Amino acid sequence: MLHLPARFAGIILSFAPLFVHRSWRHAQALLIGAILCPGRRTVASVLRITGRARDRHFVNTHRVLSRAEWSPRSAARILLRLLVEAFVPHGPVVLALDDTIERRWGRRIQARGIYRDPVRSSGAHFVKTSGLRWMSLMLLAPIPWAGRVWALPFLTALVPSERAYRERGHRHKTLLDVGRQMTLPARRWLPGRDLVLVGDSAFSTLLFLDALRRGAVTAITRLRLDAALYDPAPLRPPGTIGRPRKKGVRRPTLSKILTDPGTIWQQVSVPS
Repeated sequence: MLHLPARFAGIILSFAPLFVHRSWRHAQALLIGAILCPGRRTVASVLRITGRARDRHFVNTHRVLSRAEWSPRSAARILLRLLVEAFVPHGPVVLALDDTIERRWGRRIQARGIYRDPVRSSGAHFVKTSGLRWMSLMLLAPIPWAGRVWALPFLTALVPSERAYRERGHRHKTLLDVGRQMTLPARRWLPGRDLVLVGDSAFSTLLFLDALRRGAVTAITRLRLDAALYDPAPLRPPGTIGRPRKKGVRRPTLSKILTDPGTIWQQVSVPS
């Protein structure tokens, strides 16, 4: 095992309670190699960078990810705590939620699906790609030596395709379902801190935003200019017959507010 400075060793030892003694030896090698490894962080690259390329029992390192029993959710909780203590010790904690496509082909990849390629597609050109969809929850933290805000992922979950759920006989979970299940635990992991979630227009649905509101999470997302916005449903008088209303009077769209000469604007300075 590599000899590390006491400061680094203390951080790595924070994850030791997640593993048994035999698995922890190999997990240390994976963690240290992932930090040192340039390029793709595969298990083979990690073994080479740590000087264990000729290890006869190299398969034990692979089994940490495939067979060893440990909780990735608990590891994400420890990692979030370390990141918050290092970069955001005070003030609100800003998180970001986004998905990405890992391009993969193969019949044995059960969770694979066909998705829109966000890199090669445009408004007028639609390109499909095969791969795995991953959802990442990241901490948006100002990095002093970089002079900018970085997105530091601490929890990533696989979002299988609808076909994969159907073949296993399970209920299909959408991106919003997975995003809600990832964000609300972070709320419990950071008691007493204001939590803000930033996402793109895919997370602007009312059910998702309402779940975050009830979980005391402030959500910031993009809306379409023609999005249908409504006032809250009025209070239901006692003795009223029929189904209760779910929404109130419709409000003007954002495009109408922007073009309305009677709209009152207020200038606000946002610190950089």
